[in-house]
Amino acid sequence: MRSDIGTRLDLVRARVADAAVRVGRAPEDITLIAVSKSFSTAAVRAALEAGALDLGENRAQELKEKAVVLPPGPRWHFIGHLQTNKARHVVGLAHLIHSVDRFGLAEEVARRARVSGIVQDVLIEVNISREPQKHGVEPERAVSLAEEAAPLDGLRVAGLMAMAPFSDDPEHSRPYFAELRELGDRIQAVVPGATELSMGMTRDFEVAVEEGATLVRVGEAVFGPRDSRRATSPSG
Repeated sequence: MRSDIGTRLDLVRARVADAAVRVGRAPEDITLIAVSKSFSTAAVRAALEAGALDLGENRAQELKEKAVVLPPGPRWHFIGHLQTNKARHVVGLAHLIHSVDRFGLAEEVARRARVSGIVQDVLIEVNISREPQKHGVEPERAVSLAEEAAPLDGLRVAGLMAMAPFSDDPEHSRPYFAELRELGDRIQAVVPGATELSMGMTRDFEVAVEEGATLVRVGEAVFGPRDSRRATSPSG
């Protein structure tokens, strides 16, 4: 397992670097998040031993359980839908919360962060595909949500996150990633410093890099196939 995960991790890093160079970007400007949702702690430990620095989880309970038993050091990213009453489990443990999609959640994250004496970095999740079954604020509301959340003490809006519609063709994701990049430019005009763009998964992360992603969420290309191949959440 250790050798296989290390080999796959190196391959994904190389693909990220190649995609960055193709469009004149520096590979070191893109963070690869190894999405460990549903994979064993042994698999995650193998990824850490192979040099993974950033890990992504979709569920608050799974994040807590893995963070307790794994060595300290990795930056944990919470990338799944976050219920307001679960924010207490994630704030302070996650280096970055990718899925703030409503003001009430932003308020709760900020409140929990103040209690802990920290500032929690978050991304505004955008339903860029406008699919009713997906979470995220409508693109038309993203700028106003960022403006509303940015002044909250204890919270820093660091950028945007989105997931393109499922397709076997990576090029199908390109217009959605381009739209998120343009939306990011608009948000930076009102929230300076909100420069992060979390987009791209196993099937389309190279296109995401070409379109400006600063964080890519890759699970199966690092850890191997899950039981369910079709992605219905931002899990890579």
